[in-house]
Amino acid sequence: MRYAIVRSGASRSFPDGDPFLGRAVPADAAEVVVHLAGAEFRPAAGRAAVLVELGTECLGFHTGEDPAGEGGNVLGFARYRNGDDPPSALVELVRRPGTSADAVAAARAVFEEAGLAVVVCGDQAGRIVDRLVRPKYNAALRLLDEGLATQGDMDLTCRLGLGYPDGPIERVLRGGLAHHHDVTRALFETYGSAGFAPARRAVVEAQRRGKAAVPPD
Repeated sequence: MRYAIVRSGASRSFPDGDPFLGRAVPADAAEVVVHLAGAEFRPAAGRAAVLVELGTECLGFHTGEDPAGEGGNVLGFARYRNGDDPPSALVELVRRPGTSADAVAAARAVFEEAGLAVVVCGDQAGRIVDRLVRPKYNAALRLLDEGLATQGDMDLTCRLGLGYPDGPIERVLRGGLAHHHDVTRALFETYGSAGFAPARRAVVEAQRRGKAAVPPD
């Protein structure tokens, strides 16, 4: 499936040097148009699919929330990435209630032909992964604050007892507490669920980042 890329600035899913960027073709030869983060979304009715890279926002932010228009050939996507870790091989593909099956198939083909795994989900902020893992990270950070166990003991328990490749605290720290704060705050503002409220340590790190950004007098 041939695709063209529209980009403006950095993409979390496909940073500079990613092979996916090099396989793109000119727009007039493409069946699918991929808008990377920062690029202005433009509908294109004649394409097999139009893809929009998402951050924490819903696809509806780009397309509008008119129920009568929840379909067609436009889909959102995000390649899962833990903070500044390299992007994973997982792409979350976002469809609206009336998105055509042909558009979903075309979008899936673009990513699968690039060697990526694709899961399809509805248009919810945080999609699948962040809605699952962010409350767990918050819970682990709060238990650390409460003195339930040390970071090492909690991470070791999850690795040995649950078979996780890494523990929740070491993973959220590697991804960056400030990044975790930004994601969870966006989800909390959308859903209002206590599990998404940023943990104290993440709030402090975000405050430190903001303080560091202010030049001294």
